[in-house]
Amino acid sequence: MNVGIVARKGNDEAVATALDVYEVARDRGETVWVDEETASSLTSAVDAPTVTGRPVEALDACDLAVAIGGDGTFLFVARNAGETPVLGVNLGEVGFLNAVPPASATAAVRSALDGLADGDLSVREAPRLVARTDEWESVQAANEIVVHGDRRGPGSGIEYELAVDDSPYSTGRADGVLVATPTGSTAYNLSERGPLVAPDVDGLVVNEMAARTGMPPIVVDADATVGVTVHDPDGVTVVADGRNATQVSGPVTVRVERAYPPMRIAGPEGDFYEALRKLS
Repeated sequence: MNVGIVARKGNDEAVATALDVYEVARDRGETVWVDEETASSLTSAVDAPTVTGRPVEALDACDLAVAIGGDGTFLFVARNAGETPVLGVNLGEVGFLNAVPPASATAAVRSALDGLADGDLSVREAPRLVARTDEWESVQAANEIVVHGDRRGPGSGIEYELAVDDSPYSTGRADGVLVATPTGSTAYNLSERGPLVAPDVDGLVVNEMAARTGMPPIVVDADATVGVTVHDPDGVTVVADGRNATQVSGPVTVRVERAYPPMRIAGPEGDFYEALRKLS
């Protein structure tokens, strides 16, 4: 099997854990590689010819990807993993996605590889989002898609019409409109006073950010299409997971909906409610 490992950049514990995982998988006879950022750090600890650094885009050809770091590292890996299951080792403070502590990393990897070999690896799926116009499509997002104007605050923002499955829901002026997955409900959505959504809820959050008028945040069906229409010729900026911002000229309707494939999460499931307590 082909195993890819990505460690948080600049973190000694992440590199040490990556080395442990690397050696476990290699000793089983698996094909193992690490991302280019981690490769140079591991080279000093193991035989240089056996440590391969590859671009993270190659993760979608792996049988298993191992993300060592916080939720940000996990999402970085998942963005590049396609349908490859991702096992997360948690070095962060909260760990909504990474349920494996560093001390259990090698045991979790052994268990995952056994499951892959036997065809019974337990994998959970979490939705991703994509934004589209008639002429453009965003990169996929695991947390949220945000549609906003050039500036925030009084006198700024966007005038918009908001629809769910072509049914009008709200109109008004706001800093922007945020559509989040349950995974993303604990991220930017939470800072915009949106609701927390448990990971087993099959829905999406629609949150009008600092709306001057409009409606409260709402959770809609996970297969719904959320349309944000802006008539201003200056258009809007569309951002996926806080990166890859794209300026889209107006007038335009940006449609946000579920993307495929979903994010695939391997390994034990963390306690969502316990992790929430760490936020306080």
